[in-house]
Amino acid sequence: MTWAQLKGYFETSLAGLTQPTRSDWIFALRTVSAGLIALLAAYALKLDHPQWAMMTVFIVAQPVAGMVLAKGFYRLLGTLVGGIAAIGITTVFGANPWVLVTVLAVWIGICTFVSSLLRNPEAYGAALAGYTAMIIGLPAFGQPHLVVDLAVARCAEIVLGIVCAGLTSRLILPKLASDAIVSRLKRCILDLATYAGGAFSGGDPAMLSGLHRKLVADTQTLGEMRAYARLEAPSFAPRAHPVRRTIGQLLSALSAARALHSHAAPKNAALIPVRSELQSLVSELATKPGALDDTTLWVARLDAIAGNARQMPDASTDQGDDRVGTITRLTIAADFAEALKQVLRGLDALRAPVTRPVRGSRQPALVVHRDYPGAARNAVRAALATLLVAAFWLTTKWSEAAGTVILVAVVSSLFAARPDPVQVAWGFFKGTLLALPFAFLVGQIALPALPGFGWFMLFVVPILVPTALAMANPRYVGVATAFAINFLAFLSPHQAMTYDPGPFFAGSASILVGILLAIGVFIVVLPADPWLAANRIVRAMREDLARLCLHERVPRRSAFESLAYDRINQLMPLVQNAGRKGDAVLGGGVAAVTVGLEVLRLRDASQSHAIPSETALSIANFLRGLARE
Repeated sequence: MTWAQLKGYFETSLAGLTQPTRSDWIFALRTVSAGLIALLAAYALKLDHPQWAMMTVFIVAQPVAGMVLAKGFYRLLGTLVGGIAAIGITTVFGANPWVLVTVLAVWIGICTFVSSLLRNPEAYGAALAGYTAMIIGLPAFGQPHLVVDLAVARCAEIVLGIVCAGLTSRLILPKLASDAIVSRLKRCILDLATYAGGAFSGGDPAMLSGLHRKLVADTQTLGEMRAYARLEAPSFAPRAHPVRRTIGQLLSALSAARALHSHAAPKNAALIPVRSELQSLVSELATKPGALDDTTLWVARLDAIAGNARQMPDASTDQGDDRVGTITRLTIAADFAEALKQVLRGLDALRAPVTRPVRGSRQPALVVHRDYPGAARNAVRAALATLLVAAFWLTTKWSEAAGTVILVAVVSSLFAARPDPVQVAWGFFKGTLLALPFAFLVGQIALPALPGFGWFMLFVVPILVPTALAMANPRYVGVATAFAINFLAFLSPHQAMTYDPGPFFAGSASILVGILLAIGVFIVVLPADPWLAANRIVRAMREDLARLCLHERVPRRSAFESLAYDRINQLMPLVQNAGRKGDAVLGGGVAAVTVGLEVLRLRDASQSHAIPSETALSIANFLRGLARE
């Protein structure tokens, strides 16, 4: 690599760190301030491990206040469950060390299984419940009478950190999820208009495919932000229903736009005006500055377009060779116009919330995919890895290996459900290794010579502020978070810091070895295969299509649509590096949504009394044949 190439690489890599935004600075300064407050409060309360209060602040730190509260709530819940489990397991099985570590390993496996089926932040809480039992249970090994005190102390330290992080995120220049929902929904509407404009005019396929994936991911994020906003303030509850409805309508509009793009566009008198009006509207919506400041005109135009599209074309009108196809395309166009209109109304409802939720309107069913075989694999791997390292600890009686057991349990459960757990765990290791020399210089050299909280702030703040800035950058968040957490773990700040490098390096080595062992476990023990996971999702989508064709009970469109798009969202990181093969799988997944919606349309038509029984029988026979394909 030449000097110019090396310079360009570092300039590109560090661009996000050297040019932080105002919101990045606010997040960084707020997080570091909350951590210092938590540590000072822990000193005042004379807690045994004050660093856990400060570490908790960095663990739950998020740019949006609702995300901090959500992660903090599930961290507290996971800590409480893990503490109770540690007390119970240690009390019952503490007399036999081999049985104790076996039961703890099984508990780790159970919590990893549950965590793999959930989404953030619930998944984090479930994983935490597993390894918290290990964190509390192992130090009480041979001293079961101490387990209650350890559990209470850990919960107190965690609660203190959560309270400090939550209060500062909510009171100091807060960035609220409720505001973020409105801005993200606006972005989604404009992206949808851009996508529809390209779809109706034969736009670049690569651009349309990328925009489609972005819309699917952003819509899933909207659902998560809805939960965060409800935690920020109870006053958001009346707006939760409009958000849910709007998410369902956004998915429907996306499906309809893609269906219109997939259908051929024959030139006939019935289709041309509707298609032209839609293309003109979405092009104006996507390009006009401040287009969403007032949605009244857009809603009126969409209402008129939907009404025109639903008018049955006159039989004498030239419709080409396919009258049924023409009517189908007009129906899909009306569906798109109606869905986009409802999305715009949802935006208005969020900007001008009602005081009470409107009753009587049926909420869309938003369903998520759960990979039970993958969760079982993650559970077995985490339990087996923890048990093997614990067996090594019991056999060798190496005291520092207890820290290694804990780190193996943490990493093998916390990162188990990631699409590439090895890469995530390796990033965690790099952040941890990078933190080691900084912690040594501050904790073993500077602070023993210059004790006191003032000197502590002077040495630590210049390190943690850039770290928090990196945490605000999605590209570096994993490594930076690992650096912050383990810098404080290595530092282990107390009011009386002493020079004692022996235990420092022994404890640091156990942590680094534990992470490396966990990475080895991910590689060797039931390694994650993205294509196996992708094939399970594809198989589930095919089974859904077969059920749509055969089952007597017709599911709600929103339930099928949200589940299908959730599966596509999970497919994307699994196949993103597979080139054309991955593109084909994603294309097939998106096509399955279109096919499924058309099957639902046929099922609804066959159950309607408006069509002859012979036609309904023909539809049923066709669907049975399609299910056998």
